[in-house]
Amino acid sequence: MVLWFVGVSFVAVWAIFRSPAIDYRLVMVGSVLPLVDLAVGRPFVLHTLAGAVVLLGVVMAVTVGRRLRRRRWLGVPIGVFCHLVLDGTWTDTRLFWWPVAGVSFLDRPLPEFADLRLGVLGELLGAGALVWMVRRFRLDDPARRREFLRTGALGRDLAR
Repeated sequence: MVLWFVGVSFVAVWAIFRSPAIDYRLVMVGSVLPLVDLAVGRPFVLHTLAGAVVLLGVVMAVTVGRRLRRRRWLGVPIGVFCHLVLDGTWTDTRLFWWPVAGVSFLDRPLPEFADLRLGVLGELLGAGALVWMVRRFRLDDPARRREFLRTGALGRDLAR
């Protein structure tokens, strides 16, 4: 499940912030970052609220006095928070509230892969969100697409 996180995170962050200046590329990267937990075969730190908060703290600490860099890199923890919402991690108390609800990680599958039918539906919805993004922000225009790929920002003329 990649399109679900990438597409819906983009649309959600756009709907909430309506900012052409957010680096939406980094939001999308952050939305799939917890999938690195696949390396250990089960949900781990990036599937917890603590992991997302620590990542946010690191971005804030590293970018002190660098407003433009901070604005850009805040997209990564925002994307991770989106992932936690979109994969339903918040419904698993022990995982979401780790280490407050217990320090051990139980051997369970990643929430993203718990239900194959739901996963397929999610991918279709994510693909639809990406199609909406391309149309809404005219990313089918090569110049706009190049600018988006270079900066992650959307055209200010379309931000209304």
